Amino acid sequence: MHLVSDATGETLNTVARAAMAHYADHQPVEHIYALVRTPKQMSRVLAEIERQPGIVLFTIIDVELRRQLEQRCAELTVPCVSILDPIIGSLAAYLNAQSRPQIGGQHALNAEYFKRIDALNYTMAHDDGQHLETISEADVILTGISRTSKTPTSIYLANRGIKAANVPIVPDVATPVELERVSRPLVVGLVASADRIAQIRRHRLLSLNEAPETPYVDPEAIARELVVMRKLCTRHSWPVIDVTRRSIEETAAAIINLLQERADAAEQP
Repeated sequence: MHLVSDATGETLNTVARAAMAHYADHQPVEHIYALVRTPKQMSRVLAEIERQPGIVLFTIIDVELRRQLEQRCAELTVPCVSILDPIIGSLAAYLNAQSRPQIGGQHALNAEYFKRIDALNYTMAHDDGQHLETISEADVILTGISRTSKTPTSIYLANRGIKAANVPIVPDVATPVELERVSRPLVVGLVASADRIAQIRRHRLLSLNEAPETPYVDPEAIARELVVMRKLCTRHSWPVIDVTRRSIEETAAAIINLLQERADAAEQP
């Protein structure tokens, strides 16, 4: 599979992987070409496609580069698909307007971009219970016991422009009063099965060359931690998401839905 883009290729890669998820019995071999903006660069791409033929997906704005790619693919009899053309065509018909393509337009340094940067800076500063005095400024606060994907989920949300803090719940340590007192941010509890958490913790200790046989990885001890966690969330009516079988993206999507539901409820008369 050849993925050819005149920008970062982020959109293209996401669409390609979403499509390949429908063919779990096949393992794609991806050849990624980003920032392809000159005929010389395109010629190198075409040489690679000729050497290893496969389906070609692309996001190319320049008309001549598109023609160069499509003509050569036709000669090689390999499929060549512009993934955005159907959507752009539908938008043009619906809006009765002509598109004005701009390379990497979705990555422009606009207000939305700087909102994401601000969210990332906030999230990194408020990782793992840091700077509790300002967690009330968050859009969402993730809490949970160790190894429930709080940090990666927070970073993913920050990339979507959402200020996310995360606060760990530690055995035999009082829950931070700052967390229990917040009212504006949405607080979400993350949990997983005791066995899954034990497995992740064990791998973590092994990667640090530490002895894996400690209460930290004992499923029964972890189960007790989870009981405390769930009781905390019940007491404050915080929603809980089980991340046992969820990817980071799926967990973040569930949180974004909760944020939207909260915003919709606030707008109701």
